[in-house]
Amino acid sequence: MPPTVIVLAGGLSHERDVSLRSGRRVATALRNEGHQVIESDLNSELLSTIASVPNPVIFPMLHGETGEDGSLREVLTLLDVPFVGTGGASSRIAFDKSIAQPILAHQGFTVPRQIALPHEIFRELGAKALIEAMGEQIGFPMMVKPARSGSALGCTKVTDIDEVPSAMVGAYAYGQVAVVEEYIEGTEVAVAVLDRGDGPQALPAVEIRPDSGVYDYAARYTAGSTRFLVPAELDPEVARRAADVAVAGHEYFNLAQLSRADMIIRDGVPYLLEINVAPGMTETSLVPLALEAAGLDLGKVCSDLVQHARRHSSGRGTPAREKPE
Repeated sequence: MPPTVIVLAGGLSHERDVSLRSGRRVATALRNEGHQVIESDLNSELLSTIASVPNPVIFPMLHGETGEDGSLREVLTLLDVPFVGTGGASSRIAFDKSIAQPILAHQGFTVPRQIALPHEIFRELGAKALIEAMGEQIGFPMMVKPARSGSALGCTKVTDIDEVPSAMVGAYAYGQVAVVEEYIEGTEVAVAVLDRGDGPQALPAVEIRPDSGVYDYAARYTAGSTRFLVPAELDPEVARRAADVAVAGHEYFNLAQLSRADMIIRDGVPYLLEINVAPGMTETSLVPLALEAAGLDLGKVCSDLVQHARRHSSGRGTPAREKPE
């Protein structure tokens, strides 16, 4: 019996609207491939819905916390319900920038310099002294962002020490820990990694050129406000290097099926910013653009991921230990 796909979207994170748009697009793509699809929000009815469906496979399209922090995936593993994507432990590590970036740096990946500050520490130890120290250690411009959030929510480029307090407040609005990192000037690209059972392979890099100069929430989800170049206008050797970094990150964190690495290319060197375990699938999202550039159909890819998840629903655990070449 073919599986019934339950596409999970919505939830209670700040990225609910983006998640709903991603979920609708994936659900439509799967229906076009002949799948029986149920669209569900994350609510008290979910477990009953799963129990009522014979042979279910979950396709999580939840963004932000709950969807990407590993908690929902741990529950699905506990219930022995197959699902598309990465398991709980690996999702939890990759999602938290204050954890993932130091680990990646230790393993030899090139990442921006970073400081992580919980809200309590920032408040109790005195913001003024900490802000001055951040300026000395990180320098300007710098990026201030929540440790556990996506879609550029709460992210601010700071060019002067007077702008730091409001940027920190903006980051803390989306979580208890803020990261302050070196701003890398260069070419912004995203490299998706796809594994349909034949090993992880990088898709063509997507170059991001927002009209405003900053790839913020509005630039990401307002049609026409950002120019995307696929494949990115990179030297072939640099493009290969970026692809290798994306695949190495995917493998090191033991990610499954689909991920997206965001990076800045400076002087031919890819600086890895973060790795997403549940990349967006909206009309302006990067993964569908990369699939199209690779000559792949979104519905067929989603269908393949469902079938692969059904066959291989275990083994999503702790990060691997290989260093990047």
